[in-house]
Amino acid sequence: MQAMGFVPHAADRRVWLEPGAESYADRVVSQLDQAVFRVERLHGLPFHAPPKVYVCATPACFTRLVQTPGLTAAVVPDNRVVLSPRLNGPEAHRLPGILTHELSHLHLGQRLGHYTPWIPVWFHEGLATLAAEGAGAELGTDQAACDAWRAGRVVDFSRRDVPGRRHRAADFGLDINLFYRQSWRMLALLRDHDPDAFLRWLKMLQEGADFHIAFADVYATDMSMLTRLLCEVAASDDARGHE
Repeated sequence: MQAMGFVPHAADRRVWLEPGAESYADRVVSQLDQAVFRVERLHGLPFHAPPKVYVCATPACFTRLVQTPGLTAAVVPDNRVVLSPRLNGPEAHRLPGILTHELSHLHLGQRLGHYTPWIPVWFHEGLATLAAEGAGAELGTDQAACDAWRAGRVVDFSRRDVPGRRHRAADFGLDINLFYRQSWRMLALLRDHDPDAFLRWLKMLQEGADFHIAFADVYATDMSMLTRLLCEVAASDDARGHE
């Protein structure tokens, strides 16, 4: 890794840094244990291996490792979290949440492979945002997500993803912020509805069970139940708004 321009942090070898990012890496080290705790608490299982976090001091470092434009952090295919210098500058306040969000992706990737294609994108992003208590979806609002829902622009939670055909925000007429927010709120609703069932489903997925079959086994219904549940909540919100 030193040949790639990174060196290990003296106090925590889970964190690797580009020279020049020493104070930034110190911040990451100070927040890493709490982020790991939040992920493991939600996922119900420990990390399969200690997570590796790479801290970039320069934009060139980040774009060398992460080709997707516009990101502040990402998990790359060999299951490393890479952090942009923006999280030590104009977006410094986002570091705790974004670190947790990306570690959720990493946790799932350690067990199932990078961004597992047979688990829907909405679930990957909703789970990571749930672990991070909303981080990743801060640029959208619940009101905007509900307005999109009522206009028919909503994630189809029952649609299957397969290798070579992933359903992302644009497939549902959403921007990425509302896609993340609807996905997060759906999983939060499902968890709060029955925490034990949610954890059983999540553990089955982490053991490699089929996404839709595992859901049916735990909830004794199909994924369209999610849409019905969200409809009921939206209708209830509308009714309260007219009281």
